[in-house]
Amino acid sequence: MNDAPGDPRVLLAEDDDVIREATALALQRYGFQVGTVADGLTALEVFRTDPPDVVVTDVMMPGLDGVGLTRRIRESSTVPIIMVTARADPIDMVSGLEAGADDYITKPFESAVLVARIRAVLRRVGPSPAAAGASDPAPTTAEPPEQTPRPPSGVRVVGDLEVDTDALHVRVDGSPVQLTPTEMRLLLEFSAAPGIVLDRDTLLERVWDYQWGGDTRVVDVHVQRLRGKIGADRIETVRGFGYKLRR
Repeated sequence: MNDAPGDPRVLLAEDDDVIREATALALQRYGFQVGTVADGLTALEVFRTDPPDVVVTDVMMPGLDGVGLTRRIRESSTVPIIMVTARADPIDMVSGLEAGADDYITKPFESAVLVARIRAVLRRVGPSPAAAGASDPAPTTAEPPEQTPRPPSGVRVVGDLEVDTDALHVRVDGSPVQLTPTEMRLLLEFSAAPGIVLDRDTLLERVWDYQWGGDTRVVDVHVQRLRGKIGADRIETVRGFGYKLRR
């Protein structure tokens, strides 16, 4: 992965020679630097030696499959990961997302669709619209005496949950919580409007950048992952509508 500096760098793990070469060529035509490997163990070695901007990995691979690769990467990195499945099997999809993948795509797929997914996950690493568009209320000119100290600007506080929208740090009861970029953007959406129900289609559009719609199971699995990190009871399911962050 040593093409033009500044081009997004993709590590593609795929054991099928034809699919791997065709996908790599397509991504290169769209301006990506692409490094390719044929198995999960080699992918992990390459990742640790020369981390890319995004990983695209097949589920079924020899040695170490895509789910195992994702788990190993998530032990030390929050780099965006897109899982490629051979069929629209809910088990493959859920296993990959629960392991830490940010998104998934099923074979066969159009190269333009994969490119759109890669660009979307890369945008999630940047500033979030929720963080940029929402601000805390402006302070009044006269502060009442003995007022409780206010949190720093850019810090949202919901109970003992603190979300720093500038530094992109999260704390629960004072302890730091490590989130992936997708989980962070999901929490930024919830914390911008605590108590307000956000439906799955809205979250797909804002977090996953799916203007055309997408599989809402992606939202459900990521909400479960987020609950596991910030507390299971903080995000409430509103049956038939969506989710909301408890005040």
